[in-house]
This record gives sequence, structure tokens and C-alpha cells, in this order.
Amino acid sequence: MAEKKVSSLPAKLINGGVAGLVGVTCVFPIDLAKTRLQNQQGIQVYKGMLDCLAKTVRSEGYFGCYRGAAVNLTLVTPEKAIKLAANDVFRQKLSKDGHLPLWGEVLAGCGAGTCQVVVTTPMEMLKIQLQDAGRLAAQRSVPTPAQAAAPGPAPSLVAPPPARPKPPPRTSATSITVDLLKTRGLAGLYRGAGATLMRDVPFSMIYFPLFANLNALGREKVGDVQARAPFWQSFLAGCGAGSVAAVAVTPLDVIKTRLQTLQKGEGEDTYRGIVDCTRRIMMREGPSAFLKGATCRALVIAPLFGIAQGVYFLGVGETVLGLLG
Repeated sequence: MAEKKVSSLPAKLINGGVAGLVGVTCVFPIDLAKTRLQNQQGIQVYKGMLDCLAKTVRSEGYFGCYRGAAVNLTLVTPEKAIKLAANDVFRQKLSKDGHLPLWGEVLAGCGAGTCQVVVTTPMEMLKIQLQDAGRLAAQRSVPTPAQAAAPGPAPSLVAPPPARPKPPPRTSATSITVDLLKTRGLAGLYRGAGATLMRDVPFSMIYFPLFANLNALGREKVGDVQARAPFWQSFLAGCGAGSVAAVAVTPLDVIKTRLQTLQKGEGEDTYRGIVDCTRRIMMREGPSAFLKGATCRALVIAPLFGIAQGVYFLGVGETVLGLLG
């Protein structure tokens, strides 16, 4: 079967938006675990992804795993739409006679990653504050080594047990946005933009060429048109390319997460920039800290982009436009 006609830009935007909404809904709890694991410095509240999710459900309820999801669900549509559509546009512009060399694939991915940062940076900035709030609350209830070693008061036979501390009031994306705009202006929402760009551009430069080549495996050309890949191949190519790219840029994601986190726990470092953050993590936590959350990232990104390519394959955007037209 020949490759179908190139989709219109509105169809690409719809496809990217639908893929983002479905994907984020499926994998957001793992993304929350990734953020909390990456931000751990001193007191180790969580031992791993499963431990993090279990403790989150116990302390915050099932929907605690979706803290910050509203921000993602609101902004992931333009973010994913821009990324996927920009890559397609750049690939078309850089193609000659239907052929795109490897350097063109890498350059198209670079352009797509650069375009998406306009939306990704404020989205990640707000999401990280909401996701990490539960970790900070849990950390306060974990005694430090000095506190654990200190003798406590003798138990009283008369006094009632101490009341459990009230959980801290929940912040919202709106209140964080207003506070950032008041105190730091628009630049406050774009804190860590350089680190976001440093992560997303290499990711796209790895993902899109790798996906295109995996998706083309075993397909024959009919004249100048390559046969269309089956659904399972597009889905698996998206998952495979996504997981490889996600793990490859995990060190950059750790740096970005640390820089964008506004509230720090007891004894946790604050950073002056990308170089300072890299140096402090290396000195105080060692090279392994740069791979914190790598498994979570692979488990988030692989299905996210597998779903995205599946939505593109099914032509959801074209179908919607057809019904509206």
C-alpha cells in the first residue's frame, strides 16, 4: 500500500493534541514518580518508582498520582502538536525529490525540539512544583539521622497521643503562575528554558531520525513511494525510538528538573545555573545521580510516542476534519 497523501497542518495539530491527551492520561503517575525521584538529594523518602507510587497512594490517595496533570492536559495539546507538526514541516522543506538524508532528519528534529520549548518550559515549570509538593510534605515527616538518634520524651500514661499534623494546603497552577508573574515577571515562567532546550533538542535529534528508520524497516518502494508501514510497526517504532532517546537525555532532564524546582527540602542544594548544577550533583551525589528516573522516563516516553505515532497512523485528525467539513 502506498504512503497516504501528506496531512494538512490542522490535521497534524489535531493528531498531536489527541496523542498528547491520551498519552499523558496513561503515563502521568510514572512521570510524577520520575520527578520526585530526581529531586531526592538528602533524605531518601522513596526507594524506587514502585515505592514512590505506593507511598503516594497511601498518603495522598489515588488522585495524588495525578497532581499537576491538569497543567499537562491543558498544555500538552499545543506542545505535542507543535513538536510533531514542526518535525513534519521541516522534513518536507528539507526533502529533495522525496529523499531526506540523515543530516536532514537530524536538523528537522532539532527544529522541532526548538519550537516546542515555547510551550514546554512553562508547562514543565508549573507541573514540577505541583508534582514535588507531595515529596516535600513526606520528607518533613521523615526524621533526620540526628533526630532519630536523639532520645524522645518518656511516654505519658495520662496525656493523650499527639495530634497528627495537618497536611500543608495544596497549591494550584493558577496561584503559582500569579506568584511567579508578580515576583519574577514572565521570565519566572521560563526559568530553566536553557536546560529545557538542552534536553529537548537532542531528544528530537535522536527520536525522529531513529523512528523514521525503524518505521521504514522491511518496507519496499513502489516507484518513488515507499509502502506504508503496518500499525504495529509504527507503534513499536515510536516506543523503541522514544525509550532510547529518553534514556539518552536523562542526565539533561535531571539538571532541568533540579533547576526548575523552586521549593527545596531540608539540606537540599539550590543552583545558580546549568554549570553550577552539573558540578554540584557530580561532587555531592556522584555520576549515578544523573541517571535518576531513567527507567521512569523510558516507561513514560515509550508509550507516549507509541500512542502518538498510532494516532498519526489512524488519521484521527483527518477523520475529525472530514466530519466537520
